[in-house]
Amino acid sequence: MKTSFWDKEGTKSVLASLIAIIVGMLAGSIIILIVGLSNSSMGLSGAWEGIRLVIGGLFSTGRTASGSLTFGFNPTTFGNMLFRATPLIMTGLSVALGNKSGLFNIGAPGQYLAGTTASLYIALSIPTTSVPAWLVWLLAFLGGMLAGACWGAIPGLLKAYLNINEVLACIMTNWIAANLTTWLFDIGNLKNVAEGTKTSYVYKTTFNGVATSKLGLDKLFRGSQINGGILIAILIAVVVYIMLSKTTLGYELKACGANRYAARYAGIKDKRNIVLTMAMAGALAAAGAALYNLAGNTEFFWNTYQSLPAEGFNGIPVALLAVNNPIGVVFAAIFMSMLSICGQQLTNLTAFNEYITNVIIAVIVYLAAFMLVIKLWITKLRKQRGNRRVAGGEGKEGAK
Repeated sequence: MKTSFWDKEGTKSVLASLIAIIVGMLAGSIIILIVGLSNSSMGLSGAWEGIRLVIGGLFSTGRTASGSLTFGFNPTTFGNMLFRATPLIMTGLSVALGNKSGLFNIGAPGQYLAGTTASLYIALSIPTTSVPAWLVWLLAFLGGMLAGACWGAIPGLLKAYLNINEVLACIMTNWIAANLTTWLFDIGNLKNVAEGTKTSYVYKTTFNGVATSKLGLDKLFRGSQINGGILIAILIAVVVYIMLSKTTLGYELKACGANRYAARYAGIKDKRNIVLTMAMAGALAAAGAALYNLAGNTEFFWNTYQSLPAEGFNGIPVALLAVNNPIGVVFAAIFMSMLSICGQQLTNLTAFNEYITNVIIAVIVYLAAFMLVIKLWITKLRKQRGNRRVAGGEGKEGAK
């Protein structure tokens, strides 16, 4: 019997994600409405402007001379959205790959820092006067991925051979990475001393003539930070999708995730796959850091021992919203990046602040955690609708 399009698991997953997004946007709009109506200086018109910017801030082009909001294609905000989405795609893939294999990779922030440290050291230490800049970029990118893979393999080894929970191991390695990164840059000579106002910042990679090629995207999205990194991230997402769905390795990783002991009984090397999964997840998170820091126009604040990069943690809601689908991760990351841009527009053009978009993200993440419940609810509604159709058909037959 052929399965209906609406009864397919993929369709229900997409619908569940859309429901989470719609409810999140509604929650944010209600908060804006309440805040606007409770503030006499904003009123209903101010609240309406805030709602419009939360929903369509990506298309905002500013205000007219009379003060009215204007909307249209804004190449700068579009380009910046795609630039910000690049590291989110990679950390989202990192978390999604772990989830597919039955592992919760909360160590993406530490792996991101490992990739940051390695890629910046390589990019700024190899003289481009003797080595071509494009080769230095490639070495820095691959070196960052290798560092992330090694850092990710540590909790994988602890999980596989000592049965230490990967969440606990990842939390410890996160803070070790933060302190180690701070120490390595503190003793190094990469601190930005050329600009007197800069403290605790590392040189931009353009200081050494290294930067990700823009591949003509800067002409399409004028005035933005966009470069070819977004295309690399999408390509890696496609590769991860093919690996998981079309290869023996992908089948083995998912089998270990479904039941590690059953997979071992079937002859699959579960310990090897656990370590390999965490290493690949680490490489993906580190690739996001490399793509971001090798852009040439970004600055890294190396004094990170008191905080962890938000990009690492933001990969978790991206993976949840995408239901761990590598292709879905691309769209979920772009959506999260869009909300960030909308938050900025909200702050710049109204009296509201961007933290309202954090509420929207929080609601979406909360609902994404209940994705299975939402899918069961959709299935129940479909069954009830089908039963009513059958009952209606039987009633017609009886009438005849």
